[in-house]
Amino acid sequence: MSGTSIRSLAALPEEVAGAEHPSRAEQIAQLRAQMAALGGEVVHPVVEKHGTLTVKGSLSQVLPNNGLPKQAVTHCSDTPALIVEIIDQVTAAGGHVGVVGWPELSYAAIPAEGLERIIAVPDPGIEDIAVAGVLAEGLDLVVLRTRTQLELTPVRARPLLARLRKGNAALLTVSTTVPSPALTITGHIEGFRGIGEGLGRINGIDLRVRAESKGTRPASTTVTLGQKQRKHPKKQPKKQPTHLRAVP
Repeated sequence: MSGTSIRSLAALPEEVAGAEHPSRAEQIAQLRAQMAALGGEVVHPVVEKHGTLTVKGSLSQVLPNNGLPKQAVTHCSDTPALIVEIIDQVTAAGGHVGVVGWPELSYAAIPAEGLERIIAVPDPGIEDIAVAGVLAEGLDLVVLRTRTQLELTPVRARPLLARLRKGNAALLTVSTTVPSPALTITGHIEGFRGIGEGLGRINGIDLRVRAESKGTRPASTTVTLGQKQRKHPKKQPKKQPTHLRAVP
């Protein structure tokens, strides 16, 4: 019974659509009880509105509500430059990020103060989904990348989604899919800036980004990453070396 929608009052069984007109919550409760009695999968009401984790910068022009939906899953293509840009924008705004299962992801573009707000779990083993769920209860953004392509069934995704609803995080999955994600983002590199004929070095990346969410038209744009650096005071006091925190 996976994917069964909650029917209208008129379509409900007689004991539900009675003269007393039960509330929406009562209808859902009775449907759950009936489906449980039949041995089917319990239907959870769809959350139509989410809070938004704001992502500033050029990406904001293509993301719905200028950010990622909280307490919900966003699918993202395996595009490291795009992921790092999102992490950079979230940490620059004071948010805390967890990255699960991506040991080769480079954080070189993120300044030291941003690294202090990242918790990396590069090798979670077979518990990668469970680790992502735990982090989602206390952080602002969690990035989960599994080693192989993984399609979670509704039953297997349920514990992860339950933990996600307990916190206030946005969950960004790479190589892992869940049924009916709130948002899907894809990105591919269109070109590089700063390189001449055998001279120069890369100082910018042109990235084509497309975002598609429920109930809205897909939006796409080309953004340039890496050219604008944050301004810092001319003289900075010396600090101890900053290291990314990794959880063994």
